[in-house]
Amino acid sequence: DATYCKARTRHRICSAAVVIATGVSAEGRREVLGFAVGDSETRAFWTAFLRSLRARGLGGVRLVVSDSHSGLVAAVQAVFIGATWQRCRVHFVRDVLARVPKGSGEMVAATIRTVFAQENAEAVREHIGVVADLLKGQFPQVQQMLIEAAEDITAFASFPVAHWKKIWSTNPLERLNREVKRRADVVQVFP
Repeated sequence: DATYCKARTRHRICSAAVVIATGVSAEGRREVLGFAVGDSETRAFWTAFLRSLRARGLGGVRLVVSDSHSGLVAAVQAVFIGATWQRCRVHFVRDVLARVPKGSGEMVAATIRTVFAQENAEAVREHIGVVADLLKGQFPQVQQMLIEAAEDITAFASFPVAHWKKIWSTNPLERLNREVKRRADVVQVFP
């Protein structure tokens, strides 16, 4: 995921995309894998960043979790062939809530979150259809979004249940981005 900070590039200070990649090991331990600074989140930038991670020895990538930024998704498919892409559940719910009246937002969000409260992969994949059918009458656009994104937002279910909370969203990375932004604000520029 990226956050934008003021950064010193080529002897001037400008807004730049700071991207950070974190990983979860097979044992469930989180690690920062790398970061880069660029002009924007283009496919070329993401591809170069992901290739730099591979060049530094990153291998065996089985799942990549991100928002649905088209440049990033395309870069993942090009660089980590065979890896599954997981759409961040928090970003997905935000996208859904943008299409729902404010008064219904909490109910719709709570209903969607029940998908992630299931105990096993089969139940997760089955329950997303149940939720889509439940919301069909009042929110047909939400039903359509759920059907179209079902595979992308439930990819986490193919991994051990103990890891689900670490891989179904980019929230831990969002916290890291906030800390980078906070520290960049203190020194007024990303180093």
